[in-house]
Amino acid sequence: MSNGEVFTDIAARYDRLNSILSLGQDQKWRNTVVSRLPSGALLDVGAGTGAANEIFGDREVVALDPSLEMLALNDARHRVVSVGERLPFDDDTFDAVFSAYVFRNLTSVDATMAEIARVLRPGGVAGIVDLGRPVGRIASKVHRFGSSVVLPIAGMAVGAKEEYVYLNGTLDKHPPPEQLLSNTPLSLIETWRLGPLGFVWAALLQKPV
Repeated sequence: MSNGEVFTDIAARYDRLNSILSLGQDQKWRNTVVSRLPSGALLDVGAGTGAANEIFGDREVVALDPSLEMLALNDARHRVVSVGERLPFDDDTFDAVFSAYVFRNLTSVDATMAEIARVLRPGGVAGIVDLGRPVGRIASKVHRFGSSVVLPIAGMAVGAKEEYVYLNGTLDKHPPPEQLLSNTPLSLIETWRLGPLGFVWAALLQKPV
């Protein structure tokens, strides 16, 4: 099953289940990043059904996602079907780029970060929040065991066991953000941890002026 097929199949129930699995904290975690982004034109990479739209304020938002079915449920004014590795925009177009719970599903983080750097204006900021494993051997083992049980059960509850088994596997795909984002055209400003055991990570990066 490809990344696109996973999210197409669960589009209608994706946000609701994410909210349940995060104990209702997923929007709060998004906002810790959005609140640090500049105003102006914002690109939402992997926008999905538009869960973050209500916290973008008066920014001019372009929602981008590879799943047409997900974007069909997104009420953003500007919606574009594409992937992070190939952004169909001119250089220096956006003041900010935001991405939530997407990076572990990318085909290439390096290609996506290069594209984000290209479309950001000088001084622009990219904010990312995603799921991963906690730092520390014991915490990581506890979390790995818990997610291997909880995610398939949650998927079964909505008829999407295979999709959420896949999502559980993506938690082991990447190293911590400090390593994952250390070699990009953007300057890594800050990273921080959220959620139980710190299994949610967030990062801010800036394009040099």
